Amino acid sequence: MQETQIGRRGALLGAAAVLATPALAQRGWPAGRPIEIVVPFAPGGGMDVMARTIAPFLAARLPGARVIVSNRAGAGGQVGTEVVANAAPDGFVLGACATPTILSQPIERPVRWRPAELTYLAQVVEDACGLFVRTDSPLKGLPDLLAAARARPGDLPYGTAGIGGDDHIAALLLEEAAGVRLSHIPFNGTSQLLVPLLGGQLDVGAFNISEALPLLRDRAIRGLALASASRDPTAPEIPTYRETGVDVVFSAGRGIFGPPGLPDEVRTQIEEAFAATFADPAWSEAAARAGLPRKPLVGAAYREAALGGEAALRALWARHPWKE
Repeated sequence: MQETQIGRRGALLGAAAVLATPALAQRGWPAGRPIEIVVPFAPGGGMDVMARTIAPFLAARLPGARVIVSNRAGAGGQVGTEVVANAAPDGFVLGACATPTILSQPIERPVRWRPAELTYLAQVVEDACGLFVRTDSPLKGLPDLLAAARARPGDLPYGTAGIGGDDHIAALLLEEAAGVRLSHIPFNGTSQLLVPLLGGQLDVGAFNISEALPLLRDRAIRGLALASASRDPTAPEIPTYRETGVDVVFSAGRGIFGPPGLPDEVRTQIEEAFAATFADPAWSEAAARAGLPRKPLVGAAYREAALGGEAALRALWARHPWKE
């Protein structure tokens, strides 16, 4: 089968190349004004955890800086992303984002940003998409879900963090590869869909492995399958889509971006702060405690990876528009 890997994060150039970037004269960050990282989803999801985990490390490496995280949910991430994309390019307003969402939303709807104009600072994690159910669900694995979907075309509901997000795109690829139709229910963030999933009002939740880990450990949910190339070491009991005969590999690349036109002095200083963080063993320990599947890319490497899947997304939109 042909491998389905939209946006495999480019050539995975890695952060190592940027660690040698020569330091510029350090800009001071006025103590009276914090750097704000806008998370475009409700608290508690994978993007929120990523931003809150890395914020203190970033602050420690920017002289005089204080970094705060704010949540501005709405329209599947569009509201918060637009806040950042239209902010003054001074380094005081940054945003958390995920690919493919930052690419897919401009394809499906009018938005106030162009992906190629944004300043891609650093990718922090790459988080495999998966399908999860309550532990008492009759669906024991992906074959059961596909059989139910074939018996009830377009009727089996699953929830995601929003239209056009990584989990929604992964589900569309699953539908296409397996020849089934599901019923999509979008929420404003993963934390919002967990309530009906755990309460038994939602059959299936589509979200990332890092978001699932706490509930898997508590045995509140089970994983049906992961859209990863191989089994995840943090949840080795969950098979991959490929193991069940569906050739789909897909994940979310989560990182930090800035508005268009961020001055080189500011951009380089922030990139250097990320590069230093990624080389710090304390960061590795903090990321592991938070369940973050690290995939560091800085500056140009992140930009190339983030924008690399746009053509494939447009081709998917032509075959299977995801806003109906």
